[in-house]
Amino acid sequence: MAQLQGKEKSRYVQDMFGRIAGRYNLMNRLMTGGQDQRWRRYTIQKAAIPPNGRVLDLATGTGDIAFEALRQQPSAEVIGADFALPMMIVGQRQKLGHHVGWAGADALNLPFPDNTFDAVTSGYLVRNVPDIHQTLREKLRVLKPGGRMVILDSSPPPNNLLRPFIMIHLKYIIPLMGRLISGKQGADAYRYLPESTQSFKTPDELTAIMQSVGVRDVAFKVFMFGTMAIHWGVKPE
Repeated sequence: MAQLQGKEKSRYVQDMFGRIAGRYNLMNRLMTGGQDQRWRRYTIQKAAIPPNGRVLDLATGTGDIAFEALRQQPSAEVIGADFALPMMIVGQRQKLGHHVGWAGADALNLPFPDNTFDAVTSGYLVRNVPDIHQTLREKLRVLKPGGRMVILDSSPPPNNLLRPFIMIHLKYIIPLMGRLISGKQGADAYRYLPESTQSFKTPDELTAIMQSVGVRDVAFKVFMFGTMAIHWGVKPE
C-alpha cells in the first residue's frame, strides 16, 4: 500500500483518512503515548506566528495543529485545509472548531494566491503525497517572503539498538491497536501508516528536498527515538 503512486495513492489516502476520522485523535494519543500533542506545540513554536498573522495548516485533518496555532497566537487568522472532508467535519465539532476557517484543498494545487500566509504548517502530510517536490513548491508559493514553513512527519527508524523494538511496534502493535480501536474499516489504514513511515525520507533527505525547492535556513529536530521529525525553514525575502 505504501508503494502506491500518483492519483492511485491520492485516492487511497483520501479514502483511508475518511474512514478513520472518528477515531483518529484517539489512535494518535494511544500510538504516541500522548507525545503527539507536544510535537504539535513545538511545530507552532517553530512557525513563529506574528500577531494578527495568517496561518495555513495543510492536511489539517481534525485540526489539532490549527487549534494549537490559535492557543499560542489567539489573534491569528488560521485556515485548516485538507482533501479528507470527513476529518475536517470531526474538527469542526471541537471546542475551537468555529474559530478556524476550513477549506477543501489538494496539496499539489492549493487554491490560495501567492504570498498569502505568514506560516504554513503540516502534520503527516508529506509522506502521503505522490509528489513531495510539488507539495513543497506549493507551500512556498503561498508563503509570504520571510514566512516560515514547518513540517511534522514520521521518519524511518534509525539503525541502532532500538530498531528491532521500534519495528515490532510499527509492524504488529499499531495494526493491532488499529483493528481494536477503529474496527475493520480502519485495519488497512493502520497497516499503511507504519509502512509509509518505513519507506519515507530520512530527516537529512527531507532537508535536502526542502533546500532544493528554495527553502532557506532549513533545520530539524527528531523525537521518539528518531521516528518523528519536525523540519522548519524560511521563504527567501
